[in-house]
Amino acid sequence: MKILTSSQQKEADAYTIANESISSIDLMEKAATAMAEIISSRWDTSHRMIIVAGPGNNGGDALAIARLLSEKEYRVNVLLFNVTGRISEECLTNAQRLNDCLLESFTEVTEELIMPELEATDVIIDGLFGSGLSKPLEGGFAQVVQLLNSSPAQIVSIDIPSGMMGENNSNFNRPNIIHANLTLSVQLPKLSFLFPENSDLVGEWILVDIGISKDFLDKADTPYTIVEEQEIRKILRPRQKFAHKGMFGHGLLIAGSYGMGGAAIMSARACFRSGVGLLTIHTPICNHMLLQTSVPEALVEDDVHEHFFADETDLDPYQAVAIGPGLGQDEATAQALFAQIKSCYIPLVVDADALNLLARYTANLANLPRHTILTPHVKELERIIGRCSNSYERLMKAKSMAVNLQCFIILKGAWTAIISPEGTISFNPTGNPGMATGGSGDVLTGILLALLAQGYTAEDACRLGVYAHGLAGDIARQRMGEIGMTAGDIIDALPEAWKQLSENNHVK
Repeated sequence: MKILTSSQQKEADAYTIANESISSIDLMEKAATAMAEIISSRWDTSHRMIIVAGPGNNGGDALAIARLLSEKEYRVNVLLFNVTGRISEECLTNAQRLNDCLLESFTEVTEELIMPELEATDVIIDGLFGSGLSKPLEGGFAQVVQLLNSSPAQIVSIDIPSGMMGENNSNFNRPNIIHANLTLSVQLPKLSFLFPENSDLVGEWILVDIGISKDFLDKADTPYTIVEEQEIRKILRPRQKFAHKGMFGHGLLIAGSYGMGGAAIMSARACFRSGVGLLTIHTPICNHMLLQTSVPEALVEDDVHEHFFADETDLDPYQAVAIGPGLGQDEATAQALFAQIKSCYIPLVVDADALNLLARYTANLANLPRHTILTPHVKELERIIGRCSNSYERLMKAKSMAVNLQCFIILKGAWTAIISPEGTISFNPTGNPGMATGGSGDVLTGILLALLAQGYTAEDACRLGVYAHGLAGDIARQRMGEIGMTAGDIIDALPEAWKQLSENNHVK
């Protein structure tokens, strides 16, 4: 699923009108009809509807919704803001269509606003400004937004909360943006919907299909997409009848230190649960018996040091390597890590303490092999790129880093972002807050290692691995609930996740 910029959304509307034999006012009617249906399915006629409409097409949508709700016998109050005397043609048409409707009130605000007293049972339909807004709200409109936000009523925003931008809200004042309970986004989501600091502004969001031209959407060039299950199913390879373990790769996991052997265990178990043929774990001597007992399927190669990784190892037997879970940050470990990276010629995943050591000695980032996969969470990333004021800035800096290093960056969190060396960004839809627990990242590293060892490209491994990781988390939530989940539950759910994804992949 593509994510269009605000300017592209305007182009999509114009293209649809020009090529799909539909007028602007009729396209607006389709949007309003779909939105009115959603609103009426959520709130019955006992709720008073307060329609707050601006002078543009977002206001036109709101006025059309007002008419449709009045026809469903809702009590409807309309506030149309026309402080400049310039109203869009579609907004004016929908205002005139209200003449024949039975409304509780219709107020055209040209100077002073007299807001009706709002109650907790009221529903505000926010149609002040849409995604075409180019600057922060100020003055009277900012005061209106603050007044609406302070009311006990629930707020439904049309397309986007008024005062919010579709992409970058770095310079916007949060109190001057509508805090919606529900946002009805036209056709596709906005990039800003996927950022955690905007969750209380957007609330729940629903996509409203209004029939935007498929031809335009297919041709639209955008770096932002949301991964869909049908794409993932196409990536996953079915296993052949005469397959053997040698066909599914030999992975190397460099992980663990004194007191952090559990990270190596979780990563190794996830690797086996993701189809690797063979796995060797290179770990300090202190973890030898722990790993032999906990992951009997794995081969264990002892490092020269008792307590931490201190010596690079030969990569010739392996098809892929992952390094970092529970590695520790000893100075000897840093030097061994950088030597291992510099000599690496097979697909590589870098996670956890390996990232933290690279953040400490950033010159070594230049030695990462092309198409290396880095898997930072927000804090790990910011140790490398510096502190960021918001998610948009962080995403743009991560994009620059991925392009400059020619690597893949998996920025973990809700809507995990997969950033490619070409600067494209795919957001993953699976996963849940129950996965916010120690060891979840180690599980992902094991999954990625398994896929790379099996011969998946770095790009396919990122998309498939992140999706399956989140899907396993969703299955674990169904079994355990979010609060009681552990990383081990995600591992235990991986077989079911792979089974679900391979349901349509037939053995040949």
